[in-house]
Amino acid sequence: MPVPKLSRLDFQIMEVLWTKGDSSIREIQESFPPKRRPAYTTIQTTVYRMEVKEVVRRTKKVGNFHIFAPCISRDAAQRTLIDDLLAMFGGSSKPVMAHLIDSGKLSLDDIQEAEKMLRTLSRKEEQS
Repeated sequence: MPVPKLSRLDFQIMEVLWTKGDSSIREIQESFPPKRRPAYTTIQTTVYRMEVKEVVRRTKKVGNFHIFAPCISRDAAQRTLIDDLLAMFGGSSKPVMAHLIDSGKLSLDDIQEAEKMLRTLSRKEEQS
């Protein structure tokens, strides 16, 4: 099943669930920095919409509130976001890589890790 598109707020909520684990709407809301904290009702509406998209699910009810858990992994969500980004560049990763290099956000360690992954992938393709 493909991962639905997630908004910035969706990703921020998912990050709380991936990091802290199953949480209530109040716990999610309180995990945001105080100066940039969305209203409780904003988080509530967003979480309910994410539930409809099957991104989160209710795991239990405690008193008068529900506990929510992620239905998708961080890796799956990130892959979908990156695939969407690359699609904007016609599938080419060169503009993205050039930007990462120019902005200093791509380190030598990152490049060495990428080379290692490419070698591993190449070996797997040769064995197939």
